[in-house]
Amino acid sequence: MWFVRFLTSSIGKKLIMAATGLLLVLFLFTHVAGNATIFMSSEVFQSYADELHSHPLIVLIFSLSLLLVILAHVVVGLFLFYENRQESNSRYAVTTRVVKNSFASETMPYTGLFILLFLFVHIFGFTFSPKDVLISVTVKELLGNFFYSLFYIIAFIALTIHLSHGFWSMLQTFGVNHPRYNTLISRLTLGIPLFFLLIFGGVALYFMTGLGASY
Repeated sequence: MWFVRFLTSSIGKKLIMAATGLLLVLFLFTHVAGNATIFMSSEVFQSYADELHSHPLIVLIFSLSLLLVILAHVVVGLFLFYENRQESNSRYAVTTRVVKNSFASETMPYTGLFILLFLFVHIFGFTFSPKDVLISVTVKELLGNFFYSLFYIIAFIALTIHLSHGFWSMLQTFGVNHPRYNTLISRLTLGIPLFFLLIFGGVALYFMTGLGASY
């Protein structure tokens, strides 16, 4: 079928990467909003978590959909990386960058795999935590561990590096490349990853440094 041939073509794979990348960024925005309630109080965060899990069917459908998106992003990303190594060409049709970040570009598969490792640790630590323990308590206990929080912060730095190139390449794949928007693209390429690092990393630091001792 033409649709299958298109998706398995180089352009099709780039579109899959861009589309799944956009969905993952949107998920990060929703997730960071929930995590930000930790800074308010344990009661506010627990209320948010309880409300979220009071709709198990929605959570299940959302989780399975997110899993499929992540798998598609990882598998297609590895295919593109392999093809690039074989062809020794740029992964993207547009090579003129608004914000040059060759380090982020060259380390995309490695930061991506490290983020995948982080997801396994994160899911194991929180999703499969004891059901009789409040999630707010689990957050404090796990992130109160210095090395656990340090691993989280390193993972968020890897996410920032990954997004600093991934967000730009996503926009280029969607054709958002015009001198009128270059300044905005430049700011978003740096601002959005740093925003996620500030909130997600801030949560880990909050408990790591003992500031969340009374949480």
